Amino acid sequence: TPAEFDAIEHVDEQYRYELIHGVLVVTPPPSIGERDPNEELGHWLRMYRDQHEKGAALDGTVSEQDIPLSDSRRRADRVIWTGLRRQPQPTSLCESVASSRLHRYRDDIEKRQEYLAVGIKEYWIIDRFRRNMTVYSGTPDAPQERVVAEPETYQTDLLPGFELPLKQLLAAADKWSDTSET
Repeated sequence: TPAEFDAIEHVDEQYRYELIHGVLVVTPPPSIGERDPNEELGHWLRMYRDQHEKGAALDGTVSEQDIPLSDSRRRADRVIWTGLRRQPQPTSLCESVASSRLHRYRDDIEKRQEYLAVGIKEYWIIDRFRRNMTVYSGTPDAPQERVVAEPETYQTDLLPGFELPLKQLLAAADKWSDTSET
């Protein structure tokens, strides 16, 4: 149950834990090809917060954060709070796609529906294999989708003046493609 999951105090840090519709799912941590771009995005967000004249719109950002859902606990790759003044529910979530079809379905369909249902304003899916980023907003019944191609720069009203150059973010993942993904 969510209460049992939330009560767990000690976990093996070598694994990632999620509660998905009553099932405890244990997976290896993200690969270096996922972690490095995630850290880069976190750096860009903090630089925006600290140096941009409208950077105060960003309340905070963290990686690897549990998201409480009605019957589940999902682990988001990056969580972003904007305009909330530290309220618990994040504004935006970011996921990096793993290569399997199951993960694509989970990220594109299941998580999109769950995140929009709990009020996430934007759900970003960065796909280093398809070389794009998909941003979902709206409601689970009427989601709005925007696909950002590799050469494009993403901008959002939630972070006025913030620019996410997708090509640079994908390059952070590419530099690990010839190495072991550990």
